[in-house]
Amino acid sequence: MKKSVLLSFFLCAALSAAAHIMGVVLDDAGNPLIGANVYWAESTTGVTTDIEGHFAIEPVATTKQLVTTYIGFHNDTTEVEGKKPLTIVLVSSIELDEVTIAAKKMAVIRSRTSAIDTYTLSGEELCKAACCNLSESFETNASVDVAYADAATGAKQIRLLGLSGTYVQLLSENTPGVRGLAANYGLEYIPGPWMESIQVSKGTSSVINGYEATTGQINVEYLKPQRTNPVAVNLMLNSELHAEANITGGWDLNEHVSTAVLAHYQNGSMPMDENHDRFADMPIGNQANLLNRWYFKQGDYTGQLLVRGLFDQRKGGQVTDKTQENPYLIKLRTYRIDGFMKNGYVFDHDKGTSIGVIAAASYHNQSNQYGLRDWQAAQTNAYLNAIFQTNFTEAHKLTAGLSVNYDRYDETLLPNDTAAVANLTRQEATPGVFAEYSYTYDEHLSLLLGLRGDYSTQYGFFVTPRFNIRYSPWEWWTLRSSVGLGYRSPNILADNAFVMPSSRELYYVDADGNRSLLSSNTVFHQERALNAGISTTFYIPMGSRELQLSGEYYYTHFFDCVVADMDSDPHAVLFYNSNGARSYAQSWQVEATTEILRGWTMTLAFRQTDVRNTYAGVLREKPLNHRFKGIITTSYQTPLKKWQFDFTAQFNGGGRMPDSFYDYAAGLIAGGSKQYTLAGGDSRESYFTWYPQLMAQVTKYFRTCSLYLGAENMTNFRQDSPIVSAAEPFSQDFDASMAWGPISGWKIYLGFRWALDRKDE
Repeated sequence: MKKSVLLSFFLCAALSAAAHIMGVVLDDAGNPLIGANVYWAESTTGVTTDIEGHFAIEPVATTKQLVTTYIGFHNDTTEVEGKKPLTIVLVSSIELDEVTIAAKKMAVIRSRTSAIDTYTLSGEELCKAACCNLSESFETNASVDVAYADAATGAKQIRLLGLSGTYVQLLSENTPGVRGLAANYGLEYIPGPWMESIQVSKGTSSVINGYEATTGQINVEYLKPQRTNPVAVNLMLNSELHAEANITGGWDLNEHVSTAVLAHYQNGSMPMDENHDRFADMPIGNQANLLNRWYFKQGDYTGQLLVRGLFDQRKGGQVTDKTQENPYLIKLRTYRIDGFMKNGYVFDHDKGTSIGVIAAASYHNQSNQYGLRDWQAAQTNAYLNAIFQTNFTEAHKLTAGLSVNYDRYDETLLPNDTAAVANLTRQEATPGVFAEYSYTYDEHLSLLLGLRGDYSTQYGFFVTPRFNIRYSPWEWWTLRSSVGLGYRSPNILADNAFVMPSSRELYYVDADGNRSLLSSNTVFHQERALNAGISTTFYIPMGSRELQLSGEYYYTHFFDCVVADMDSDPHAVLFYNSNGARSYAQSWQVEATTEILRGWTMTLAFRQTDVRNTYAGVLREKPLNHRFKGIITTSYQTPLKKWQFDFTAQFNGGGRMPDSFYDYAAGLIAGGSKQYTLAGGDSRESYFTWYPQLMAQVTKYFRTCSLYLGAENMTNFRQDSPIVSAAEPFSQDFDASMAWGPISGWKIYLGFRWALDRKDE
């Protein structure tokens, strides 16, 4: 009986799969179109394409005409005969003389076919907020947190699945991006108007790009030369007199060669001190950023070249008059140059057989002064990745290759005690080989099995296995699961730069508990973790619209990691390896997204995290980590896209403060501050409260330009006295590393966008 039921189930599933019309939607350059509308003529049956441009739609009895639409392209009507997979190519539309009528497309697209839990933030999503840079691109997103790393330098850090961004592999077009020394301010080195899209993958992802993704990957795609408008301008000014200007342009030099130039400049010249602690809430300074890229296409060969140069300067610290002697100053200066070269050749279009070679390099030099502490650092990185791929059949695909990554760090640290200078010069070369097999069964099943082996000149040989699977028994229900390992080489100063603006001394603690100052002889173990997760998504039809409900759970277990202990000593940070002591992170999230009415979309999400490390032999909650996040985002675009209204509400959960905070802030807590609570009994633990934040933006669209006006932190919530002992910055109690909430209050901004539309022949 059971066998009969199972046989009937799989037979029905197979018949259902066979009944679907499947295909892919491409633009006239051969690129997949994400979120294109595909529907049967004169019916309400329709779907949208996923991240790879694929779709699957049930046939109807009333018509064989399949209509495909996408903003900026001519509509296409295809006469469907039989069940053969379709390839639909949309041609760029010409500009109309009077009015262009467009439909609102999805701004966040979750892949329905990928085995990896991934979604794409499109350019439209990035325009819902100020989005001055990558760090502000996730304000309307529930999965990725972005917060100030400390209360003095303006540095921001991201968190994914409850863990800091050091465990996320941040890529620029699948080449090494924000990593190493760039981790502190690198999110602000990628301007928002430069980005075409952002792909976020949770859990263990592909092994093709390396072994470093422990909690996921974030890949930024820049504007492409062959699709960029000839001239586009984005200007913005906020109420703190912070100004930004972006100018981009892309041109076809001939039918084979295209180039693009992206330029960015920002300036902030007015220090703000809203909490009156005589420290600038944000540093002032300027940044200049210039990028040039080339695209070559000749027959089966495709080549790309990108070069970027950057200068960033920041000044912060005490806001004083000229009569004060020896103020506490923060001076940060960075020079960076990076780039990549990509070469690809297709041998067999039918089987998708191709080879690609990617080479990337960067040089990052920074000079940082925090009062008496001086940190000089430089990083040289070189990267090479050779990739071969082929399809044995439509269902079976193999990707294999080899890679090598080289890092050299030259760092010196002059502590508050000027008698000792720490030299942390080191280098590491890591060659490796990898293979990845993928299997797809119609739209129901996808699996990805990856394995790579690498040899580090510092840590020896290690293996990275990863497995992802997606199962969709019906088109309205998808299940995903993943498991795999992630590794990373610790960079103590760069990973923990938030403690620099403080009087805390930095110590290495060995397995016997002996302390020593950091030096080139200090060797930390390679960090190694297992990540496993499961997620499910329901696509529930609601007339001509759809409700997406998703839920997920991810667990990260560390076999070894570096612990930054801020509890044991109020005047020091103790760094030591966990050496197998328990350390983990758990993350639960639920999310609902739908279009309520035409042009009006809404997303509600809630995430709970639990992150714990073993400190001095005791398993405890990680300090300064938010326990939960709730988010409500809604967007309404009027017909004909004349106005757009965007609103976001965030609810950020409380968490534990380091024990040392209780020592020198007990007077503040006892005085009745509502931002902190104390544990009962004899416990020394203190906790910060949850807080809300509201953001809104109104955009007015004209024929060739748009104006946008927005406000951030409309609740005007600020962390009370974020800098401990701000009045005595050279005392042993001074500490600006206790940041857990907004440092500055509400602000408004005004922006302008204009573009000269690209004329496609």
